[in-house]
Amino acid sequence: MSEAETRKTRSRYDRISPVYDLFESLAERSKFSRWRRLLFEQIKGPTILEVGVGTGKNFPYYPPGLEVTAIDLSEGMLSRARKKLANYPSARINLRIMDVQKLDLEEGSFDTAVATFVFCSVPDPVLGLREVRRVLKPEGKLLLLEHVLSERPVLRFLMKLMSPITVRITGANINRVTVRNIQKAGFRIEEEKNLWLDIVKLIVARPQ
Repeated sequence: MSEAETRKTRSRYDRISPVYDLFESLAERSKFSRWRRLLFEQIKGPTILEVGVGTGKNFPYYPPGLEVTAIDLSEGMLSRARKKLANYPSARINLRIMDVQKLDLEEGSFDTAVATFVFCSVPDPVLGLREVRRVLKPEGKLLLLEHVLSERPVLRFLMKLMSPITVRITGANINRVTVRNIQKAGFRIEEEKNLWLDIVKLIVARPQ
């Protein structure tokens, strides 16, 4: 893991946090909200870890009665999430600044870990996923919405070409092989559902 890359990622998200929701507003209304709803239909508690909570876009989709630890690398993003959380006074969501590559959490603590469009920006995604596996219970579940590198030759070429630009602008690597990374981290894929072409996927996995 490169500490320099982690600092760079944190700085990038601190910088874009004031405009992050505006930047994604059209995609949120047209696609993302529906995909989040699909993902959160599968959540099981009571203990939940949300990785990369960002500005708190998933708050409306949490069912009642859960104990949620929601982490993010960026204080700028968390400050936005805190403001949104005030609209959910009955929610039991504990916001913490934390790096998924180095979780300050006990082993085997959570029933479900959830992340939406996060592991595209984690500097070492396999390390981060291994940490998530460590803090999940043996029978726990990992729920992800992720955009991944397409297997279609033309799209694949274009995504690899554009990825350095998207990283500089938004922090998102669009050339990640996330399904393979999940397996490298010691998970077994239970479900892999294409939501948009073969780029945006809903993924359900369990520790092996």
